Amino acid sequence: MPNDVCDVTCINEDKVNHVKQELNNQPTDKVISLYKLLADRNRLQIAYALLIEKELCVCDLANIIGATTATTSHHLRKLHKAGIATFRKEGKLAYYSLSDAHMKQVIKQGFLHREEESAYVG
Repeated sequence: MPNDVCDVTCINEDKVNHVKQELNNQPTDKVISLYKLLADRNRLQIAYALLIEKELCVCDLANIIGATTATTSHHLRKLHKAGIATFRKEGKLAYYSLSDAHMKQVIKQGFLHREEESAYVG
């Protein structure tokens, strides 16, 4: 059986050092936090719903994900605190939307990638 690891310690030290330097300059902890938040089924479904409908109130999102408004509000607060979602109040209603075009692309690309992956498996 072939070994899937290198038998040497380093081929291109310049590339290794360049990438290490770039990684040190990137906010990897913030990116990790973003993906951890979206790794929750309810929060990902909320984000996808907001991608489709642009803006929804908490009670409608609760119906979509099959949760209570309290649970849905909890998830929305986390998304808002992380900068993923924004909200506005209209009387007693709170409406949420994705924060910007970047977040829309993150959600959209995740689902598109999954569709492509499924096409190759079949």
